[in-house]
Amino acid sequence: MRRLPFLFLSLLLIGACSSGPTPEELASLAAEGYYRHLLNGEYEQFMAGKDGLDVMPEDYREQMLAAYKQYMAAQQEVHHGVLDVRVSNAKTDSSLQLTNVFLVLCFGDSTNEEIAVPMVEREGRWRMR
Repeated sequence: MRRLPFLFLSLLLIGACSSGPTPEELASLAAEGYYRHLLNGEYEQFMAGKDGLDVMPEDYREQMLAAYKQYMAAQQEVHHGVLDVRVSNAKTDSSLQLTNVFLVLCFGDSTNEEIAVPMVEREGRWRMR
């Protein structure tokens, strides 16, 4: 009888550990990774995380790359650059079939900005919408 609570607790722990990462955790890791590419000036790798990249016209793709470069240059001027990115939260909206990942951009002037990055799963891979 004394083993019953221990057995129950063990089953709970095993069940919790075997469930694997949640969709929110997976989407968060992907979003943070893509934004780390942006912070490092790896614009092509950042763009690789965009949903629909394969059907995007080449001229539009080039315009987006230029816009990302301009954004990072502006942040350097205004905020002394973006130094870090952190995940603050993630919420799935099943009706829209997306997960909003909330990232905090940490700037060189000690300010922070929270942004929402809508993420969708396509063929087992999380992409930015």
